[in-house]
This record gives sequence, structure tokens and C-alpha cells, in this order.
Amino acid sequence: MQDGLTARAKAWLAEDPDAETREELAKLIDAEDTPELAARFSGTLQFGTAGLRGELGAGPMRMNRSVVIRAAAGLAAYLKARGQTGGLVVVGYDARHKSADFARDTAAVMTGAGLRAAVLPRPLPTPVLAYAIRHLGAVAGVEVTASHNPPRDNGYKVYLGDGSQIVPPADTEIAAEIAAIASLADVPRPDSGWETLDDGVLDAYLERTDAVLAAGSPRTARTVYTAMHGVGKETLLAAFARAGFPEPVLVAEQADPDPDFPTVAFPNPEEPGAMDLAFAKARETDPDLIIANDPDADRCAAAVKEGGGSGDWRMLRGDEVGALLAEHLVRRGARGTFAESIVSSSLLGRIAEKAGLPYEETLTGFKWIARVEGLRYGYEEALGYCVDPEGVRDKDGITAALLITELASELRSEGRTLLDLLDDLAVEHGLHATDQLSVRVDDLSLISDAMRRLREQPPTRLAGLAVTKAEDLTQGTDTLPPTDGLRYTLDGARVIVRPSGTEPKLKCYLEVVVPVGTHDNLPAARAKATELLTTIKRDLSAAAGI
Repeated sequence: MQDGLTARAKAWLAEDPDAETREELAKLIDAEDTPELAARFSGTLQFGTAGLRGELGAGPMRMNRSVVIRAAAGLAAYLKARGQTGGLVVVGYDARHKSADFARDTAAVMTGAGLRAAVLPRPLPTPVLAYAIRHLGAVAGVEVTASHNPPRDNGYKVYLGDGSQIVPPADTEIAAEIAAIASLADVPRPDSGWETLDDGVLDAYLERTDAVLAAGSPRTARTVYTAMHGVGKETLLAAFARAGFPEPVLVAEQADPDPDFPTVAFPNPEEPGAMDLAFAKARETDPDLIIANDPDADRCAAAVKEGGGSGDWRMLRGDEVGALLAEHLVRRGARGTFAESIVSSSLLGRIAEKAGLPYEETLTGFKWIARVEGLRYGYEEALGYCVDPEGVRDKDGITAALLITELASELRSEGRTLLDLLDDLAVEHGLHATDQLSVRVDDLSLISDAMRRLREQPPTRLAGLAVTKAEDLTQGTDTLPPTDGLRYTLDGARVIVRPSGTEPKLKCYLEVVVPVGTHDNLPAARAKATELLTTIKRDLSAAAGI
């Protein structure tokens, strides 16, 4: 086995085009580091509906130029097999380690395969790439990004010509084309022949951002903004300036791209500690709200000052921002379908129903939400919002930031805040409180063990509430295709358990709905909701063995 492992590693080394990963792999071979070589050559990084995502390094189980060239060649073969020879593939990238290299390799492979390629002029937000696909009439798009993953990761996200991310069966068909590539020597990679775009596409995207705001709406809310060491700053500042909002106060330590993300353990606004610098800046400057993007700026977080004079700041949950934006759009007379993923709060359905608007639930991910027919607004609890589906058929942290700041401005003009509107929604529709139990693992078998345990012995009660319906979503439902997940319906609560599609995590999404009646009842309703969520989390953790 050792000889076979070394032979595979040496064969990989012989065709690796990257001096850095060649040196890394040669050292592992020379050191006869069997455990590390086995980890890197135990298979291949799987191409799925999230494309590719993984740790940077040498070998087929890591993200590197060899893996990316094969992925690009597989995508090119897939497109050509569908009559797209000569079609345009537009490529974007973030500021992570190796992103520019992976983008250039992709453009070279597309050019060598007889397709046309155009690369965005510099690291830009993922929504700019999603916009560019339809704007330029491309047959596909690629974004090199690992979004909010740890610094050591990178990824490869694929869109087709409709401007939305791939869904089955495209993922397995592209994966089959990738697997069919015998050697990198079979993949032509010219040194030139593709186009590097100018700022025209970015300018067109920025013009489009104006359309998400209402003509003549108040634009007075003052913001603190963090780009989380990512690529959002320039685009967001340009969009805010065009809209006429006050210039956001920057969290200077996190304002510029830095692939090492030095101030955060995980560059995700949802992670503990990630917003601490933004909160400190807000305590200095007393804005109306804090806005944060994740590193590729497709997600948007908002934080507000707590009521009661404490002066503390808190992140709004993705479900809270999702409901606020929905209510804002309804009040502006939006028409069309409101959609969300199954792990998001059921409050959106209540808002849509009251407004007489169509509503749909989809599987997790904007690849599904963006495909909803007649979509006007879609969101996912993981800070993703699609507020301009005709422009960007994906989540967009720039336009979402504009819209939440417009809403804060309107409320400010009435002497109210985002928290006041959330209170109104709770009184009107019941308090919809959500939480998440998220377990990060080093050993992926722990996730499959937990899922198996829950399938074999599903809980019958959680927090004293009877489980009235237990669904294994691998079977699909009347409205959803199959997916690896479990859904439990309780009296006044809902739980969904699923493995993360992009990180080594088991994720459990909890929601409780507590009737309120009047504003006076809100404190008691919140206390009850907190107690229920805490107890559900404890009971579910015990049932799953995590």
C-alpha cells in the first residue's frame, strides 16, 4: 500500500504546474509522511452543487492548480457537449490565497477548449460575477471563492447561463467529465487569448443597485461597515455613495482584503468574536446600524443597538433581517413570489400570506431559491438575501445592505428602529424565534453517526413538546427533491438536522413560535421562546449523541 501511495504522489508531482505545491509534495514524499500522503491521496475532492471547496495544498484531496485545471476542463467539456462551443465563460475571484491563479488557469483552459473567456478586472464581490453572466450573455460563470471559510481554504463555484448556481444533474454530469480527464497534459492551456474585463461590468452592476431603493426614500441612516478582510469595501462604498447615504464608517482593521484574516478566527459575521471590532467602532461613533459583509460580499449581516438604554450592540439573526426586508418590500408594494429555504423561519410565509403573495419553500441554498418561478424576494437564514432577482440570481450582500439601510432610514424618520418593527411583526404574526445547534468536527464519521442515530431512534418529544411528524428528507416530499436531512414538526416548533454542504459541520435549525397578542406580552413571550430553544437544543444534542 505504501508503494502504491508513493507512486500516486510521484505521478501527481510530475504534472503539478505549481512550484509551491510541488515543493510541498516533494517534502512529504522525501519524509515518507504516510499519514499526510494518505490524507491527500485517499480520493479526490468531490465536485458537487457547491462546486469545489477545501483546504489549499498539494494532492487530489486539496484545492490547488491541478485540481482547478481539471475542474475547468470538465466544465468546458460539459458545455461543449451541450453545443456551447464558442460560448463565453466569465470568471471572477476573491482575494484569497491562489484565487487569482485559479481564475487565470480557468480562463486558459476555457480558451484552449474553444470557448471564450473573460476575467473580472480584479478581486470583486461574488454578486458582481453572478450579475456579469447574464449581463454579458455568458453560457457559464465561475467564481473562485471559499466565501466565509477559514483562511486555509479556497473554492470554485459554478453558474450556468441563467445566472444561478448549478443544481443536479449538472453537478454529477460535470463531475463525470472531470473524472474522464486522464492527464493534465491532455488539457490545452494557452498563455493568452482571453479577455480581462474593464470596469464596465462593475459600473453596470452599480447602476443596477440603485433600482432596489424606492425613489425619494429617506437616505439618512448612519452605518458602521466591516468588509471582514474581504472584497466588499470598494463596491459597497460606491453603491452607498450613488444612493446618497452617509458614507459608512469603516472598521479599519478589517476594511482591506487580507487572505490571512488576521483579526478573526473564522471570517464569518455569525461566528463568535467576528463582530467585536465592529461593535467597538459603533460604541465610538453611535451609528444607526452596523453592516457587515462576509469576505466575498454575497452575505450581509446587520447589528443594532439593544433597547433599554444598555448601549449594547447585537447581531440580528438572518431570519430577523429576512423578515424585515420582506415586510419592507411588502409595504413598498412588491409583487411576485417570496421564497426561502426550509431551514429559514416560517415567518416569511406568514408575511407573504397576509400580503396575498405567492410563497415557496426550497431546499437549502440559493441554487434552489434563485430558480423559483416569478421570484421577487428570497432569503436564507445564513445571512443570504436576494432582493433584485432580475439583476442577480443569487444572494447579494451589497444590495441587501442598501435595502436594510433604507428601511432603517425610513424608521428613523418616524422615530423608530428596526427592533420596533420586529416587535410589531411578533405581535402580528407570533414571536418566531430561531436558533442553531452547529457542531464542527474533525472526523466526518461523527456526522454520519449522528444522522444514523437519529434515523434509527427518532426523538418522540423535544423540550416536552410531542413530535407530531418526523420526515426523512432523503425520500423527498411532495414539494422538495431528496436531500440528506431530517425534519421534525412539533406543536409550536420545528427542527431540521442536516450535514453542512460546505463545511465539516452538523447543523440543526430550530424554530419556536410563541403567540404574543399585545406588545406588553413580548417580554414573557421572549423568555418562553428562549427557554424552549435551550431545552430543544439540549434534548436534540442528547438524541443525536453530539
